[in-house]
Amino acid sequence: MKPLNFTIIKLTICLIAGILLSYYISLNLNTSFYTIVTVLIVLFAIYLIANRQLKKTIWFGLISYIFMMCLGILTHQLHDKKNVSNHYTHLIDTESNQPRLLTFKIRERLKPTTYNNKYVVDLITIDSQSVTGKSLLNIAKDSLQNRYNIDDVLLMYSSFEPVHRPLNPNQFNYKTYLEKQYIYHQLYAEQHSLLKLESQQHTVFGYAARLRDKINKKLNTYNFKAEELAIINALILGQRQDMSKDIYQRYANAGAIHILAVSGLHVGIILLLLNIALKPIERLKHGKLIKVGLILILLWSFAIIAGLSASVTRAVTMFSIVAIALHWKRATNIYNTLAISVFILLLFKPMFLFDVGFQMSYLAVLAIVSIQPILYKLWQPKWKIIDYFWQIFTVTIAAQFGVVPVSLYYFHQFPGLFFVSNLAIIPFLSIILGLGILIIILALFNALPEFLANLFGNIISLMNSVVGWVSHQETFLLKDISFDVSHVITSYVLIITSVLMFKKINFRRISLVLISILLIQGVWMASEYRNANNSFTIFHKSRYSIIAHKMHSELNVYHNLDSITASNDRVVSNYSVGNFINKINRDSLKSVYQFQNKTLLVIDSLGVYNVNSFQPDYVLLRNSPRINLERMIDSIHPKYIIADGSNYKSYIKRWEVTCIKRKLPFHQTGKKGAFIIK
Repeated sequence: MKPLNFTIIKLTICLIAGILLSYYISLNLNTSFYTIVTVLIVLFAIYLIANRQLKKTIWFGLISYIFMMCLGILTHQLHDKKNVSNHYTHLIDTESNQPRLLTFKIRERLKPTTYNNKYVVDLITIDSQSVTGKSLLNIAKDSLQNRYNIDDVLLMYSSFEPVHRPLNPNQFNYKTYLEKQYIYHQLYAEQHSLLKLESQQHTVFGYAARLRDKINKKLNTYNFKAEELAIINALILGQRQDMSKDIYQRYANAGAIHILAVSGLHVGIILLLLNIALKPIERLKHGKLIKVGLILILLWSFAIIAGLSASVTRAVTMFSIVAIALHWKRATNIYNTLAISVFILLLFKPMFLFDVGFQMSYLAVLAIVSIQPILYKLWQPKWKIIDYFWQIFTVTIAAQFGVVPVSLYYFHQFPGLFFVSNLAIIPFLSIILGLGILIIILALFNALPEFLANLFGNIISLMNSVVGWVSHQETFLLKDISFDVSHVITSYVLIITSVLMFKKINFRRISLVLISILLIQGVWMASEYRNANNSFTIFHKSRYSIIAHKMHSELNVYHNLDSITASNDRVVSNYSVGNFINKINRDSLKSVYQFQNKTLLVIDSLGVYNVNSFQPDYVLLRNSPRINLERMIDSIHPKYIIADGSNYKSYIKRWEVTCIKRKLPFHQTGKKGAFIIK
């Protein structure tokens, strides 16, 4: 049966369309509400009319789809916290930046940065006035600081700071990322400025966090290494805050990062283990009903402990539907099940639609059920053990077909040896997960034998070693791949048409594949044409200077970065990926640059600017030159003054005041972002 023959799939697509429409086009909540009520009345009227007619019409179906789109719009609007009358954004003025007395509750602990511990908090009061909303809390790191727990209530006197947009082109937009989680501002605090209040109110997330902390305290009494504990927390407890960047990067480069993200693979294995463990309950009266009830409770308990991320919520929702269908002995169609789980999740969490984990999770499952049977038919081994590994290999390849376009769009790299790490780990993942859950249960009851803990630690270390070896084969790791939205869309068009063709080869489907290939070629040509331009960019980089001159697909970069900073810096690589750069030339900084009949003079710490042969259009101040700016302006008469991130802030403030006084345009990259001449 064709997937689109299922009504729930069509309705889910309309719901998604409504959410997208509401997100990209600002709509009023009242308008959305009155519209959906009107459409519902029309739908009911058409239903009554249709019941009296023998001949079917398209109107009931059409209005049903419109209703679902309106439901998607209303769902997104209702979940937008700014539409709530007591949302904190209605009470603050970020322009005045006045400190306020704030009370808030710790909601989530994030991965710390070099200088701050980070939390997501739920605001309770502002100046004793009850409010709602979330904010980002940054607490300066202190050697004596204790980590705050979920549900801790804190009091402090502070002002709301905006989350700044990226200062350089093609940089990750953290502001947009937070806004999709309904976080619009951030707070900064020192440890001594926070007062912890007594609170007896605890949420289910607080209890889950306390359970995770208890598990970690128990595991810390054994000889687990830090890397092993980090993997256990990610693999079973769904927490990656304490994982080092090095471990994460190794798994990402090996194409095995999905193993560390609790998702369908993990939940499917847990469902299988629960089915086996709870099998004896079926002998009781109403045993099957009790069994499915226990499975649902345990699955959702696991989801809460794992933090209810988009991928784990998707997986538990889907497998809950599967568990219920198995109990009622109803045949389930995977496309139907996926659509129902998407529908339910987006009704409660519409912004999951924009979550990378949510997108990749569903795309991987769709690809597996659509493509894996085609790949498996290419070869059917006689030996069971070979057939087992062949199935895993085809599942891995199929999943990659599903996620590669999106993965290239978000991460711009492709691990060529992904199948090696997957073949080495996935066959044993059920054993690792089962043993890990047993280890945790025994540790909680102080009944974990030392030899069993050591055995599990050695297994995790072996898994890390395999992943580490694969990740170091850098020849097979393709990095900095330019890929935009148009490439993602055309790639999926090609994948879908290819799957349809291999399922049933005919002239029409072959033609669709060929048209898809032409579309991809057209998109690449359009990208080349769109980026065949010249530009001159002064990037923002704290304590350093970076200048780039783009000529079509070639980039000349001038900088003063040291070798270590240059190897880790993403400013230039992000720009080159976003602008489809094929060649990068690097050189040291120069004093004068020419671009399209415009001249840029660079004044560094030496403060030399006596130029008689030309009059500069732009002056770049770098490395805090000790100059009299007014005298310099009178001497060379620049049209624009630019200060990059290598200057002291006190100098920049003084220069800005002078430029305002002289009515001369002043650009500070630390505030306004990179300076671009096109």
